[in-house]
Amino acid sequence: MSGFNFLRESELHIVHGSNRYNVKITPNLSFSQTFAEDAYQVKTLHDQTKMFSGTTVTKANPANFSFETHLTLEKDESIVLDLLTDYDTSSGEQLLKSFDMYVVSNTQTIKIEGCVITQGEFRFEKSSHLILAVSGNGQKLSRVGDENFSLPGNLQSASSTRTPTKPLLDVEVGGSDVTNLAAATLSVQNNIEWTPYETLQNSLSVTNATNAMYPSKYSLTDRVVSGNITQFYSNANESEYQTFNTNTSVRVKTLKPNGTTHLDANLSGCMFTKRTGQGEVFTQTFDYRLVTSPADLGTLITY
Repeated sequence: MSGFNFLRESELHIVHGSNRYNVKITPNLSFSQTFAEDAYQVKTLHDQTKMFSGTTVTKANPANFSFETHLTLEKDESIVLDLLTDYDTSSGEQLLKSFDMYVVSNTQTIKIEGCVITQGEFRFEKSSHLILAVSGNGQKLSRVGDENFSLPGNLQSASSTRTPTKPLLDVEVGGSDVTNLAAATLSVQNNIEWTPYETLQNSLSVTNATNAMYPSKYSLTDRVVSGNITQFYSNANESEYQTFNTNTSVRVKTLKPNGTTHLDANLSGCMFTKRTGQGEVFTQTFDYRLVTSPADLGTLITY
């Protein structure tokens, strides 16, 4: 009988350095990797009947992955935020922290090596728990064993409880509370470019997926921290109609049930433009972006 793999029964493990973290995720997990095809013309002057192009496959495109995790009161998933925001200081370059990701299902273990997180979105939906959704790239995806595969790294202990929270937002612009707050978003985008890794010499030795050329190095081109803040329009904020600012502070916080801070994005040196919106209730929206270059983004977005 076939052994099917069920996503809801799978576990996600992150191995960074010598440590391994069993990250609890939602069912919204995806990963894939494709191979690049080079087609060539086989029709010649002497043989016009060959209507279909030939092909060679020698390299793989970067692997893709995405998953979501709840930001709980216990903070066991803080490693995901660290990998999104922090630099790898050991490299001597402006590079992100890399890691290996393992997905263990009921019949197999999948590995994506050399992963970097390129996109992170904090979801502050009022009807849902606080979620961090991330996506990124990796060097190579492979099946490394069955469900009993011995994972590397020292498994870090987890809390005995797990307490998701519904976001209670507290937002400031320019040091002042945003009145009549309706919604807010926050995202981090790390734009990378993979270094060309295809060579003629290596391509001649490729026979299958095991010795194909896989990406190995990348450069970080720029980083974008941005989002928007929507407030209901009233006579309390009518003086701020259709405004902009090129150097101000934006702070987006979520609060615990006891009123203390849970997630804190304290961004100094932001720009924003303000626009109006029409619905059942008129609104105004700040579209903001961090324009300064902090030495460590992880000190601005804390959890």
